[in-house]
Amino acid sequence: MRRRLFVKMAVLAMAAVVCMAGCTIVKGDSGKAASTQDHAGDEKVGESMSDQKTDAFYISEITDEIFDRIKGKSFKDDCTLPREDLRYLHVLHKDINGEIHEGEMIVNRHIAEDVLDILKTLYENDYPIEKIRLIDEYDADDETAMRDNNSSSFNFRFISHRTKVSKHGLGLAVDINTLYNPYTKVVDGERIIEPATGEPYLDREADFDYKIDHDDLCYKLFTEHGFDWGGDWTDRKDYQHFEIPDEKIAEWYPDNS
Repeated sequence: MRRRLFVKMAVLAMAAVVCMAGCTIVKGDSGKAASTQDHAGDEKVGESMSDQKTDAFYISEITDEIFDRIKGKSFKDDCTLPREDLRYLHVLHKDINGEIHEGEMIVNRHIAEDVLDILKTLYENDYPIEKIRLIDEYDADDETAMRDNNSSSFNFRFISHRTKVSKHGLGLAVDINTLYNPYTKVVDGERIIEPATGEPYLDREADFDYKIDHDDLCYKLFTEHGFDWGGDWTDRKDYQHFEIPDEKIAEWYPDNS
């Protein structure tokens, strides 16, 4: 009997030595013991989630499903830009609280790679963008979308009283955090502000969230990719607005004059 007891104790001792040598015991959130092998599995899951976030940034052509969402709204009945010249972007973005959101944007095919790269870099640097939704969710109404601080690009329209298509109409301009970076111009002594609710953010010396200026990462990335910033204009200010220069557009669309 004593011999059997001695053998059992020896086996248990050997098992304890093996466990100490081969696995580390840690406590999870539940307080239950778990080996490092379990945590290695957690790391793999984490890597998979990271990969999924990377895969969330992609470009596609305008499928029939997407076209149904924009037809008669941003892609108006008199749209002269071929559907084939547009691209759909799917991205992730973070708001001011660091919450992650899915985003959608339609841009011209000529700038699709650039804009995707910019938005991905902004996401990776925790740059806050509150909303990136297709403007069609606002019935393609700029004022409504800007009041909601939405960021977008394509919305077809002609320049007033002309047959020339605007840069947003070509999908060659991008607006970011629109409420906090309004458009403003003085016409006949009267100041125009778009959106109208953006008036408190005309003071560019003030410190507030979502503000774009020359020290801002958003400004730096867009200008590095060849965009002009509306905040640099002298006859008006469009702090939300980044656009491709006229010279480059003339190369792509020589008949748009």
